[in-house]
Amino acid sequence: MSTAAASPGFLVRLKERQDVAEHTTAFRFEKPPGWTFKAGQFVEITVPHLVDNPEGSDRAFSIASAPHEETVMLATRMRDTSPKRTLSHLPLGATVKLDGPFGTLTLHNNASRPAVLLAGGIGVTPFRSIAFRAAREKLPHRIYLFHANRRPEDAPFLDELQALERNNPNYRYIATMTQPEKSRRRWEGKTGYVTWAMVSEALKDAVSRSPIYYVAGPPGMVRAVQATLNGAGVDDDDIRTEEFSGY
Repeated sequence: MSTAAASPGFLVRLKERQDVAEHTTAFRFEKPPGWTFKAGQFVEITVPHLVDNPEGSDRAFSIASAPHEETVMLATRMRDTSPKRTLSHLPLGATVKLDGPFGTLTLHNNASRPAVLLAGGIGVTPFRSIAFRAAREKLPHRIYLFHANRRPEDAPFLDELQALERNNPNYRYIATMTQPEKSRRRWEGKTGYVTWAMVSEALKDAVSRSPIYYVAGPPGMVRAVQATLNGAGVDDDDIRTEEFSGY
């Protein structure tokens, strides 16, 4: 993620903190009055206590909440870094500086072309925003969300993304687990990494309607999926990516 332009910042208060998977936490901040964003965009937050931290005090986060939701939700894997340790102990009511929104990983306008969202782990955050916006606004786009994780316990927003299918007949959620044998939770869904065979099986005739592909997750995963799509004949013009470095 990289910011495209300067933006006036806002001081916002932390309203809620919630675990959404093992070692993954969602933070809900108050929404600045009159502030808007597009589903799929990201923000930068500055934690004041980290101004002198060698890792820097600014961090970019995709917005996991949809534009209609009352708060700005950010979610991250809670690795052992100073910024994330500080966030995990930030008391409710504490303030951080929010800059943005930034980014162009937003849903295309031509609803005749399906949207294929391919996420690895916490890379699902911008796609949660897109999926919930589409359901709320009853968008006509066909949306296929593929989400790869090691185990069900590691999959952020798993249950609500599955449940969203009941609210939007144009949306399908395809979760796959690469290490289901290590799970304490029974898993009867797909297993292994996202492959072109898995994608084409789910899309069926929708492949012929020239989908737009969106890929978000760790850099290695993003590059591998993009190579897979290219190998299947998908042009780079129809692929949009977001790398989650350090997450």
